[in-house]
Amino acid sequence: MTRLSGPVQRFRGAVTLADRTRVLRQKPVTIWLTGLSGAGKSTIAFELERQLVEQGHACYVLDGDNVRHGLGNDLGFDPHDRHENIRRVAHVAQLMNDAGLIVITALISPMQADRAMARDIIGAGNFIETYLSASVATCARRDPKGLYAKALAGEIPAFTGVSAPYEKPLDPELVIDTATLTPSESVGGIFDYLREHSLAVAA
Repeated sequence: MTRLSGPVQRFRGAVTLADRTRVLRQKPVTIWLTGLSGAGKSTIAFELERQLVEQGHACYVLDGDNVRHGLGNDLGFDPHDRHENIRRVAHVAQLMNDAGLIVITALISPMQADRAMARDIIGAGNFIETYLSASVATCARRDPKGLYAKALAGEIPAFTGVSAPYEKPLDPELVIDTATLTPSESVGGIFDYLREHSLAVAA
């Protein structure tokens, strides 16, 4: 990670987050979807985004696969690089929240410490850790990308849930059982949480 050098300081413009919130008529939050590969993160993230936009909200999905084509294209999948990938995504999410946008992330983010770092960067009041709960067996049966079969065959090293650990969230804001719920029902559960807590709704 590059360290800052030289005289670097923060500048703040005349437009505040309160101004952006008033213009966009929404409270910006980050809905951080975490879970195993195949748990439904991308499917749920993009459906949630679609429904939020239909309701007049400005939002954006930071999908794990997508960000690795640019923001994280220099990173691998060892613990250090996973940590750095999450750090970068968290900072982007924080900037987008500061712009007044609702952000939905879809990353495995397997380690508790890395998710805690993301919460700290984004801000606890704006961070909604959402655990998409589905067992390795369930995800392996779905295997939408064929990754579990390759991992079990030894073709993918350090694959989360097979040859690398996944630490379940200790105290997430929301748990969605994607092993039993459809994507539509899962998105509905997230909307229920947002409504109950007056988040991501017109200000």
